Amino acid sequence: MSAPTGVSATLAARQAELVATLVAGARTPAGFDETRIAATRRALLRKRAGEAAKAWPLLAAALGTGWSDAFAADRAGTEPAGALRDGWDVARVLRARGGLPGAAAAELRAREAELRYDGTSAPRPRRLAAVRRVLVRVMR
Repeated sequence: MSAPTGVSATLAARQAELVATLVAGARTPAGFDETRIAATRRALLRKRAGEAAKAWPLLAAALGTGWSDAFAADRAGTEPAGALRDGWDVARVLRARGGLPGAAAAELRAREAELRYDGTSAPRPRRLAAVRRVLVRVMR
């Protein structure tokens, strides 16, 4: 398939601009209604918060009705990294501020014991945790 040309290239560029506006905090492109863009940003953040809540149930439950606001405060203007990573980043920010409730702190500790996450690349299993899982299977 050949590279887009003419109208297709212009449309592709406008679409990329719009996506960057909606999820990565870029300026609103000319010709778009700022009010509608803001509403769409909020809706997308709520959807991301819902997905992250599934990956981090104790964190979301511990924050209760404040979960969506805490999530939006941290993740607004950042590209989606996936539910696991988005929730992990929120948990780390809350922990650094001293605002991570007990059950959520335990959930974060458990994840950090099981997985390595540097804040930029996908979480990977820790070697010791992987060995432990294999030993448990063998011992059964």
